Amino acid sequence: MGNREDLLAGAKRCLLEKGYARTTARDIATASGVSLAAIGYHFGSKEALMNQAVFESVGEWAEELQQVLTAQGGAAASALQRFELIMQQTLQAFAGPGRGLWLAQLELVPLAQQNQELHAFLASIQGFAAGGLAELFLGIDAEHDPTSARSAGAVLHAFFIGLMAKYYLDPDGAPSARELAAGMRIVAERMLAPDLGPGSGSN
Repeated sequence: MGNREDLLAGAKRCLLEKGYARTTARDIATASGVSLAAIGYHFGSKEALMNQAVFESVGEWAEELQQVLTAQGGAAASALQRFELIMQQTLQAFAGPGRGLWLAQLELVPLAQQNQELHAFLASIQGFAAGGLAELFLGIDAEHDPTSARSAGAVLHAFFIGLMAKYYLDPDGAPSARELAAGMRIVAERMLAPDLGPGSGSN
């Protein structure tokens, strides 16, 4: 690999092991075997390098997830079955060796309020993240149906962030993939049902 690729690989390792905020430029240089000066040369700043590491790490996870779903017959599954399959893999990822990536996602929110560069980066990828989730969960192509991708993707993105917070705040009380799928079905059915008025319930 070249210096740029080495730096990215080192930044990804540091992201998993130390998180976003606690990773220093020296940590990355040590992990990658590349000089400190190379960070500025190739990326401009440590923050820009770490931002790219976050972006690529999530993209790599999504690609791996898509391969798993294909192997498990996700392409022929209903949207709800696909949702449950994705949740199974997601919850495993939250608890697995790569959990540092997901903890870093939560870490970024308060950091962005104090870091203009990070805030601008996160704002710039919101639409991309939403579109990716809309395609992953629902098969909506953002290029052909940008309105649906934006609307559905925003809901799924909010759900995904909330799931991360729920899992890491209360892992023992976090719902299973099956429970999440059941809950999503109930929400969808209630949203499409006639208005039953306040206090109404279903049997």
